[in-house]
Amino acid sequence: MNTQPQHESESTLKLGLTGGIGSGKTKVADLLQDLGASIIDTDAIAHSLTAPGGLAIEPIREAFGDQVIDAQGALDRAQMRQKVFKDANARIRLEGILHPLIRQEVAREAQKATGLYRVFVVPLLVESGRWLEQVDRVCVVDCDEATQIARVMARSQLSAEQVEEIMMVQATRDERLAVAHDVIDNGANTDFENLRQQVLVLHRLWCNLTE
Repeated sequence: MNTQPQHESESTLKLGLTGGIGSGKTKVADLLQDLGASIIDTDAIAHSLTAPGGLAIEPIREAFGDQVIDAQGALDRAQMRQKVFKDANARIRLEGILHPLIRQEVAREAQKATGLYRVFVVPLLVESGRWLEQVDRVCVVDCDEATQIARVMARSQLSAEQVEEIMMVQATRDERLAVAHDVIDNGANTDFENLRQQVLVLHRLWCNLTE
């Protein structure tokens, strides 16, 4: 999501964690949380807002109709994905509903965070531009595009073409790497222990920067 946090008064390091779809951002965030960082995940916030009873459901229903709400009362992501990929105005309308709500929740979670430093997990951090002004450092979880596609297909019902469509609206690998202060390699040949060691090295660095 390309929403941005409010300014906080605390001096704790604010880290932006990003990467393309299927890169492994969530796995890295989980490891950082285990090490004592506070995680503010904009995707998780967006999912809670669009779950049954979520604050975004009724505004989305009013804007797009019942066909984008599933039988359980949650956002029908497949239906909405088709709409926003075909119609840029639909994407803008959806973002107009979601982003203010996400900003509010990001600010609330950041305010109550008590970890060693705060990690804002933002899939579209690079694309937004604003996030680059709001965080102290950017860490990119990096992998090649073929690995991204294979991972997303393995965990979802999406085809390779659908995954590629999602990737087309995200920053390119080179664009992400160009703004990165730190890079975590999570390519096809990276096993969990290697990933964990990379995270641990950077965690120590970030803790030193926080002190």
